[in-house]
Amino acid sequence: MPPKVFRASFRVAWVDTDAAQVVHFSNYLKYFERVEEEFYRHLGFTFDDVAMQGYWFPRVEVFCQYRKPAKFNDLLEVELTVEELKEKSVKYGFKMFKQETQTLIAEGYVTIVAAGRQTGKAAPIPGEFVEKLKPYCR
Repeated sequence: MPPKVFRASFRVAWVDTDAAQVVHFSNYLKYFERVEEEFYRHLGFTFDDVAMQGYWFPRVEVFCQYRKPAKFNDLLEVELTVEELKEKSVKYGFKMFKQETQTLIAEGYVTIVAAGRQTGKAAPIPGEFVEKLKPYCR
């Protein structure tokens, strides 16, 4: 069975653009993180829930390849998949499309590590979290 894909849509705000009304390159990573947060809500928990269990998820690697410019007022659709799930880390893949035309705007990934909030050291990802991620794994 193919892995599930999580999708979220949102419109480009004026504040995210430069003088040419094109999305500033740094905001693509914010969009990735915004979709990740919506993904967690979809799975039934939030960053606060994870923190209360004594974990946090620092980013250890990010990559973004820009294909076409996104502009002010574009409606974007971002896909999230779980590219890699290890004992202590998750690599999320992202593809961003202009929704009206399905033009690929950008793609990339973010690798996060589960870490204990008290120790700051890498720790196994909680089992409950792993079970919810499995249907989205490649």
